[in-house]
This record gives sequence, structure tokens and C-alpha cells, in this order.
Amino acid sequence: MEALRADMFEEICPSTLLPFKVGGDKWAGMVLRCLENGPRRYSELRVPLARISPKMLTRSLRSLERDGFVRRTEYADPARRVTYELTGLGRSLLGPLRAFCDWAEDHWDELLDARES
Repeated sequence: MEALRADMFEEICPSTLLPFKVGGDKWAGMVLRCLENGPRRYSELRVPLARISPKMLTRSLRSLERDGFVRRTEYADPARRVTYELTGLGRSLLGPLRAFCDWAEDHWDELLDARES
């Protein structure tokens, strides 16, 4: 599996201009996108999500797990490690999430104009 890129998200993400939020907090949509291609360790998620404090990332992951979007798996052998992956429910959000992102990109200037007026 390919490593997550540090520049995976625009600096403005997540933006308060957007009229919608996925999951329990403003970072949830970005976390879901990071898990799109398979299970990831916490340290892997920190690369593209470096602007999120470790405490907030942990809170977001726990919230997504509690709501059934993410599965947390602990492995004991040979060394303790934890991975996070999308559940079927979480995977079902990827299409709408992509549509939200496309919509925001198409209407960004209008959103900025509305906020400034």
C-alpha cells in the first residue's frame, strides 16, 4: 500500500465555509479519506493530518469508531500495534464525501463571496 502524502489535503481543509460536516467533528472527513485505501497505523495518519493535535486525532478516531465508521484492531504479536480501517458503513460515506469535496471546489468562490458580504 502506498504511503500517505503530507500534502494530501489543502491548507484550508477543513474549512468553516462549508455548510456540512461528516462525522462527529471537522476532522472526521479527512480521517475517512486517509483510510480509503486500507488499514493505517496512527503514525501513518499523522503524516497528512499533522495540523491536528494528537489529542484531537485520537478523539476523532474514537468518535468514528463509536459511530461505527472505523474499526480499531489491536495486534499483540510480535510487537503491540494498532490499526484503523473503514467499516462497511464508513466506506459507504466515501462517495458522498467525494461529492461534497467536488461541490465545495465548484462553489468555493461563491462561498467566499457569501461569507465576505
